[in-house]
Order: sequence, then structure tokens, then C-alpha cells
Amino acid sequence: MKKPDPQPPKWATSFLRWYCRPRLLEDLEGDLYEYFLRNVREKGPGRARFVYMLDVIKFLRPYTIRKIELLTFITHFMMIGSYFKTSRRNLVRNKLFSFINIVGLAVSMSVGLLVIAIVNDLRSYDDFHEKKDRIYRVITRHQDDGQPPMDLASSSVRVAQRLGGDVPGIEDFTIIRNGFSGDAKVGQNTFPLEGTYADQSFFKVLTFPLIAGNPATALKEPYSLVLTEKTALKLFGNTHVLGQTVRFDTLDYQVTGVAKDVPHLSHIRFDALISFATAYATFGKKDEGFDNWDNVWSNYIYVTLPKSGNTAGIQRAFNQVSKEENKALYRKKVTLSLQPLKDIALGGKLSNNTGPRMTPLMLWILGGLAFVIILSACFNYTNLSVARSLRRSREVGVRKIIGARGSHVLGQFMAESVMIAFLALLFSFGLYLFLRREFLALDPHIPEIFTLGLSVRSVLCFVALAAFTGLAAGFLPAVFFSKINALSVMKDASGIKIFKHIGLRRVLIVAQYALSLIFIATTLVGYSQYKGFLNFDLGFNTENILNIKLRGKDAAALKKELAEIPGVKQVSQSSMVTSLGSIYGFTMKYQPGAASPGNAPMAGDSALVWMNMVDENYLPIHQHQLLAGKNFTLRPEKGKESEIIVNQQVLKRLNIAGRDPQKALGRVVEVDGQKLAIVGVLKDFHYGTMENKIEPVMFRYSKSETWGYLNLQIASKDVESTMAKIESAWKRFDPVHPLKANFYDQQIEEAYSEFSMMVKTIGFLAFLAICIASLGLFGMVVFTTETKLKEISIRKVLGASEPGLIYLLCRGFITLLAIAALIALPATYLLFDKVILARFAYHQPIGVAELLGGTLAVMLLALVMIGSQTAKAARSNPARVLKSD
Repeated sequence: MKKPDPQPPKWATSFLRWYCRPRLLEDLEGDLYEYFLRNVREKGPGRARFVYMLDVIKFLRPYTIRKIELLTFITHFMMIGSYFKTSRRNLVRNKLFSFINIVGLAVSMSVGLLVIAIVNDLRSYDDFHEKKDRIYRVITRHQDDGQPPMDLASSSVRVAQRLGGDVPGIEDFTIIRNGFSGDAKVGQNTFPLEGTYADQSFFKVLTFPLIAGNPATALKEPYSLVLTEKTALKLFGNTHVLGQTVRFDTLDYQVTGVAKDVPHLSHIRFDALISFATAYATFGKKDEGFDNWDNVWSNYIYVTLPKSGNTAGIQRAFNQVSKEENKALYRKKVTLSLQPLKDIALGGKLSNNTGPRMTPLMLWILGGLAFVIILSACFNYTNLSVARSLRRSREVGVRKIIGARGSHVLGQFMAESVMIAFLALLFSFGLYLFLRREFLALDPHIPEIFTLGLSVRSVLCFVALAAFTGLAAGFLPAVFFSKINALSVMKDASGIKIFKHIGLRRVLIVAQYALSLIFIATTLVGYSQYKGFLNFDLGFNTENILNIKLRGKDAAALKKELAEIPGVKQVSQSSMVTSLGSIYGFTMKYQPGAASPGNAPMAGDSALVWMNMVDENYLPIHQHQLLAGKNFTLRPEKGKESEIIVNQQVLKRLNIAGRDPQKALGRVVEVDGQKLAIVGVLKDFHYGTMENKIEPVMFRYSKSETWGYLNLQIASKDVESTMAKIESAWKRFDPVHPLKANFYDQQIEEAYSEFSMMVKTIGFLAFLAICIASLGLFGMVVFTTETKLKEISIRKVLGASEPGLIYLLCRGFITLLAIAALIALPATYLLFDKVILARFAYHQPIGVAELLGGTLAVMLLALVMIGSQTAKAARSNPARVLKSD
């Protein structure tokens, strides 16, 4: 059989006929067709169709566009008015149809409005900077030999030193450093204050306007201090504070500027700025590695490029500088790159990041979920419109008989769907205000990130969403009705097929319920995983342990005071709280044969090992299991550090004593320039979260430092009374700072708050999806039973039983729900197994109960709804139904 000749794309030809002037159309269309046939012979059908489309678009020019005649314009305008008038009448006449669609679209669009507001906030971060399009942050990749690379938002001080003369193409740069904190004393008053170190170029690169002071010199000299308006009012009661003195500990800082309060949508936030020269004066003298190339953990560098800046040239310079500096490093390398300012809030995951961040993947997921909910409501509209085809087809047939074209019918039904969408927008905005309040209350940190306020851009996006939803929902019904043959309007429109033997309505119902079941199964599986994370065996005890953050006070005296409180069984101290996601480590070196501490540096194998500084009570309180050796020996306050306790992974990574815990005792390792003897080997435990594999960890001895945490083991039935006594003891030691105390189990819950929020969000969306799908199914059942009333009555007259009729009417819907379940459950399993849980090194197995539980509940709800309506139809009186026939 001969294949038909290739033809140009129909839509392109239709578009040409729509815009082209009639007197030019015949010649232009003929020339393009001849050119198309020639391209088919020379370039092939695919390339020829592509060129044809381009040519049609290229000829869209002023001299080819047909003129709009005044009469035609007025006629079309009047027709649009007629469309909306007819649509309004149809909405009022079909109240159930209108209610289901308006409610479904309103609920789904409210989620869309919330997503738009979230995206609008994230895209508005750092918009206030005058040079925002030319500002970049220098980010770092740190990699030890044999280890995966670590990408960091922070950089080293050495980078800033090299930027000055070795990296051409940079207009200006500034370096900042977090971590300044202390008690600000003004007169007789003391206030806790946290700030950021910044160099004198800070105000040239970033736009944080000063209301007082010289931005060029405000951060030049050591011990210079710039306050925000809010902080100035807090310390002095007014903002006219230039030249005033603020005392921190034994040092006086001079106020050299007052800045406007930091905008909410800024990833850099501060209450005060301290000159970077102060950091040099304090840290630089004490820490020999302050400006080392690989000290990349605490500083952030921002650069401004000229308007004609070349990032590729700067990257080449970065590569050269890194190559030179890495020569001095041992078995590690540090490389640099640029990150645009606008990509910080919507960028990839970086360690040591500052400010809020949402990855593009999460944004796509959030937008995808909202799209699915809106799509479900659109399915309702399409399903119910096609189900009502028998009624509306007569109306369309009459319109066509009296002269209406297919385009007129298309316009009428599109106008109707857009009208419903804009009515839904009014209701959805009220729902959005409710959702916004609930979303901001979902987690204490969310209001710090988002405002979700209205702006011109967000309002325009809301209107665009309504228009898009209306057009998407009404497209298929409009196309269907526009193609109805006026002579065949009595045909059953529900028989449309998009695949062989599968009706349009059936496909939409299956798709809608499959998406809803995926939502509900995802919620149940996600919740099960979340509870599994909280109850996972970490390898040590966290129950009834209260962690109190120290604020630079006398830890030894505070420990003694707290230990005397009834209900406090034991007190220990640590530099950090593990298993919450925070990490801190040093390179550990091991040289086989080194059996005792010495002065010569080691040259053996090395690895990055995570660390926690603890005292002698830490291991007993947390019930860490010693496989070999003993706890730390209590040493004098000023005694030299000589002992270290490691986990099994350290022995494996450095191959110490053939990985035998007993033989590893007494072996010497080097950490931070100190040689320490292994006195204990712990059973492996989780230092990080469930996302991380168990890594090498070391415990070093610390006694009564003024930083870190106190760990209290609570053994009291009256926890509230014990907490009150602890707070009272704290206030006696530190009347300035409030007590920061959390139970370990609560902190673990907070560590997985992002996962918890995701489960809650998807659960809420699952509830909405089920509601929308159930509304649509209810409407379909009502219309189906109405159209089959005569058939039911005839079957009853012929002797059919009510249970048999109910089964007959339910069978089709039950089959569709079963197909939806067969699609949804494997999809959910694969989603978790291959995507969501793939980033977690440890997680619970996906249970059958979580997958099937939600499905059975939804099926039961659907069966009750279907059964109630079909039973009502089956009980109808045949005489009343058939009397008109």
C-alpha cells in the first residue's frame, strides 16, 4: 500500500490562513507549499515541516497581517458578551455542575496561589541591592584524598587576600564573617548582642544604606561598630549614637555608623556589623591558621563584576590561584567558583549556607504538586462537561443550524470555563488567606523566611493562574462541542474515545484517582519513615537528656549548682549535640609503629574525622558502648591533653591495629598538631542524621570550657518543677541571657522538621485531592444514574433485583478505581525507593500496610458515595419514570 505524501503541519497552515490578508494568501500558501515539497526531497519530511513552521512565523509581518474591520470587531465584541451571558445562564441552570466545578477549582487554585506567593518571595530575595545582577558569592569545594568533595558557601581569608591583585576583572569585593556575640554594656545596662564581621568595602558591594556615618570608613578601623536602627534603639533609646561607646567584656567599641534595618527578604542578616580588622586583631593573633588557604569554614566573600564582566575569565584566574595554593596542602585540595547573588535563595545545597534556601528540585516538586491538584479539578470540569454532552449537544446543534461556526461554539465554551475559573478565583483568594496563616504557623522558622505578602507581580500571577486554569479546564470540552455535527446531536457523546475501547471519561477518572491515591500513600509512607527516623537506634541514649547551651559563663560552677537540684541525676559537658546534622572535624593522622606521644610530626595515613569535645561524664550519661579500653581519666584544670576515644570507623579508615579494638589501645594519632593516645574504642554510632552513613568519630577531653552545652540527665516525675529549678539556677548565673534548653528527643524532631513539613504538606494536598476527586466522582455518579433512570426502570419491570441493579451501576466505577490503585501503588513505591529515600543512608522498609491503608480508605469512601446514589436510583418507582413514555 502506497504511503500518503508528506504534508505540512495543519496548525501552521491554519495559523497562516488566520493572519494573512486574503489577496496575498493564495500566492503565499502556494509558494510555501512548493518550498515544502522541495525540502521534503532534499532534506527529508521532518526537516521540511520544521522549515515550513519557521517560514509561516517569519511571514507574520505588518504587510501580511489582515486588517481588522470595524464591523467584524464589533460583531466579535458582541459575541463575547453573548458568550458570557449564555454562560451565566448555564451556571445558574445547572447548580450542581457549577457548585462542583467552582468549589473544586477554588480549592485547587488556593494551593496554586500559595505556591505563587512562596516562589515570589524566594525570587524577591536580595532584590534591593543596586548591583544585584553583578554581585556574586565566592563558593568553595573542599576535598580530601579518597573522600567525596564538600561544597561550601564559605571561603578562606586567604582568598580575599589573593583577590586584590591576582584575579583581574573584579570591580570590588567584601569579606564577612559570622560568629560575633557578647554582652553589650551601655552605662548600667547590659544586652546580649550578636553581629557580623565585615570589611570596609561592605557598603560598596552590598546595598545596606546608612542613616548616619560614612560608608567608606565606618568599618575601617579595629573595634568599629555599625548598628541597625532597631539595635541602636534597643541599646541607647535613639538613633543619634555616632561616636558613642559600647563595651564588650574589657574592650570598648566605637559606634561609627547606623544602618537601616535589614530587609526581611535578605539572605544576609545582622543586628550589628563589626569591622573585619577587629577579627584580625582578636582571632588572627591567637589562631595561626586564621588565614590559611584550607580554613574555609567561617568567612563569606562577595564580589562585584563590571557591567561587561566575564565570569569565564575570573574562573580561569580562580583555577590558577587554587593550583598555586594547593601545593602547600597535604592530600587535599580547595577550588573556587562564583555563585550569582540571585541563585543563593534558589540554589543548590551548600554546607555553611546562610539565610533561607530552597533547591530548584524542591521548587519543582512544590509546583508539580500544586499543578496536580489543579489538574484534578480540571479533570472534574472535563468529565462533567462531557457527561452533560447529551443536554448541551442539542443547544450546540441549534446554534450551528442558525449559522454559528465551530469557532463560535469553541469561544462560547472557553468563555464559560474562564468565567467559572474567575468565580473560583474569588473564593480561592479567601481560602489562600486561610492557607497562608496556617502555612506560616506550620513551623516557627517559616515566618523568618517568608512574608507571603501581596505585590503587583503576585496579583498578576494570580489572575494569570485563573485564566490558565479556565482555558486548560475548558479546552477539551470546547473542542469536543465545536466538532459536533448538527445532524448527529442526538448521539451519546460519552462514547468519545481517545484510545481504542477506552472512553475519555474513564481515562480522566483513572488518572484523577491514581494521583489522589499516590498522594495519600505518599503521606502514610512518609509519616511511617518520619516516625522511624525519630525512633531509630542511634547507638546511644537520648531519653530524658536536657541540653543547655552555655553562654560563656563559669561552666564548672554551673555544673555543680545544677547537679545539686533534685531530679538532676548527672551532668556532663560537650562542645556540640550530635545526630542533629551539625558536623565539626579535624584531620587525624596515624603512623603505624608510633606507640607513644612524641614531638615529631607524623607522616602516615590521614583522614577527616568528626569530633566532639566532652568531659568524663558524657559517655556514662549517653550510654555509649565501649568495645575496648576505658573512659577519660579525670585530669587537672590546666592538665595537658593526652587521651582520645574513637569509634570503630576510625580503626577501619586508618587501618589501626588491624581494626582490632583491643590492640588499638595505646596507639598514637595526631590531631590538630597534638599527639594523643587511644584509650577507648566505641561501638559505631550515628554522629550525623539518617542521610549520612556512619563516619569516623573521635571524642577529645574537655573540662569546664565556657562554650558548648551542658547535658543533664533528668530523673524526675515532676519535670515542670525540675525545669523551674534549673531556670532559677541559670538566672542566678546569667541574668542577661535567657535559658536555652531542649530535650534531646525534641532536638531530633527538629532535625527532621523539613521532612516532617513535607509529610504534612503532602498530607494536606492529599486531603484536597481526595475531596476534589470525590466531588467529581459524586457528580459523575449523579449524572450517570440520571441518564440511566429509564434503563433501570425497564430492568426493574423485567424483574431485576435492587442489589443486582446496584452492582450493575457500581461495577464500572469500581473497576476504574481498581485500575487507579494498580497504577498508584507501584508508582508510590518506586517514588520512595528510587527518589525520596535514596538520599537517606538508613531508613525503614516500605510497608504493605502504609501502601494499602490509604487506598482501602479511599475505596471505601468512593463505594459509600457510589452505593448511596445508585441505591437511590435503584429504588426509584418505574411507573413514575416511564409514565411519559
